[in-house]
Amino acid sequence: MQTILGASGQIGHELAIYLKRDFTSDIRLVSRNPKQVNGSNQLHRADLLDASDTLGAVEGSEIVYLTAGLPMDTRLWVEQWPVIMTNVIDACAAQGARLVFFDNTYMYPQTDEPQTENTTFRPHGEKGRIRAAIAGDLLSAMEKKRLTALICRAPEFYGPGNTQSITNSSIIEPLARGKAARVFLRDDRLRSLIYTPDASRAMALLGNTGDAYGQTWHLPCDDDRLTYRAFIALAAEQFGTEPRYRVLKRWQLRLAGLFNRRIRDAAELLPRYETDNIFVSDKFKTRFPDFRVTTFRKGLASIRDGHLVPNKASAGK
Repeated sequence: MQTILGASGQIGHELAIYLKRDFTSDIRLVSRNPKQVNGSNQLHRADLLDASDTLGAVEGSEIVYLTAGLPMDTRLWVEQWPVIMTNVIDACAAQGARLVFFDNTYMYPQTDEPQTENTTFRPHGEKGRIRAAIAGDLLSAMEKKRLTALICRAPEFYGPGNTQSITNSSIIEPLARGKAARVFLRDDRLRSLIYTPDASRAMALLGNTGDAYGQTWHLPCDDDRLTYRAFIALAAEQFGTEPRYRVLKRWQLRLAGLFNRRIRDAAELLPRYETDNIFVSDKFKTRFPDFRVTTFRKGLASIRDGHLVPNKASAGK
């Protein structure tokens, strides 16, 4: 049994597909309202904020993937993430299940220094502090031999379906509809972006590789990094729309944040958009040389072919 906690998001959905394709048909999908992915998955309702629910969700599992997400709400992160991580660690330890944690980079310094698995945590803001704390909790539990686990870390997403990211909501979705994209702060800085199917496929591979445990892994990205200016040009080419965009300045984002909580709660991430973002995934690529990373061109073409974008003839201006 391989169990996905937080299976309703894009990463959990794709992970279920790749686990079935490459590794096992014995898959349990866990969320407050789980939905079938492969037609044969076991569906289990649970609230990860409840310790007994979490224990029941993990029961009988060999491998557990924590892919849950929370809304971009700082208060919820501070209140709920430590509880979720504690419940999941306790449940996996009690059941003898291996844990694969899908993590982000909010705890890293928001500078242009290359980010590797050994980068020291220097969070900028409360969400980054919480992510550093829960990753630290899991690393401590691993060091104390409470459970066998690994951490998969990914930079900002772009991808198909219901992918939730600033790049999708501010750039891909507007361009797909023939509207102007919105870029935070700078359009001339290199971005590290991960294609969500690559993240899910790589996580399935790591979870089913025995010697990957006890470590942190950066999930694989296209190293031909683009600026948002170049990314927008490529996306518009693939979608058959115009590469129109505007760069939002800090004062504009601060003003928008007065009326939009999501923008306000994303403010601590802004420094990363003022500098190159160099997320290094060489460790994974060396260990798994046959893993083919999706290029930006192919990823955007796949989004186009997945019908996120309108037909060229109906694209507005």
